[in-house]
Amino acid sequence: MKARLALDVNGCATSTEVDTRTTLLDFLREQLGLTGAKKGCDHGQCGACTVMVDGRRTLSCLRLAVAVEGRSVTTVEGLGSAETLHPVQAAFVRHDAFQCGFCTPGQIMSAVEVAADPCATSRCAIRELMSGNLCRCGAYPNIVSAIEEVRSHGAL
Repeated sequence: MKARLALDVNGCATSTEVDTRTTLLDFLREQLGLTGAKKGCDHGQCGACTVMVDGRRTLSCLRLAVAVEGRSVTTVEGLGSAETLHPVQAAFVRHDAFQCGFCTPGQIMSAVEVAADPCATSRCAIRELMSGNLCRCGAYPNIVSAIEEVRSHGAL
């Protein structure tokens, strides 16, 4: 069954038909060509598919596209540009907070929310808040350092 879907993606109004069984992740990747969000586990356990819906992080592999009708979706492609990186993206570069890069888009999307979270007051708290995002390469200390830097500069 198909449904009409109208939403804002990275600041652009989008309206199309979508199969009602299509996940937000598959819609973004296959219909819109936004491949930043990755299909890691496809079970909501790795965080590689993290995007923002109305400014809050969400696992796009677990959410149906039709569930975001009328809402605002931001992917890693919508955070900044090659010329002007988002403060979290820039901090990830400065702190070498990625290795293979597969999990990086999801890590960055979660880090944007965590960097603004009033509970992220220590490395331990940041690690806990980021615990839904897995990194097989083990870049965790650098990811935490990048988030700490953004928080200390109030760059958001």
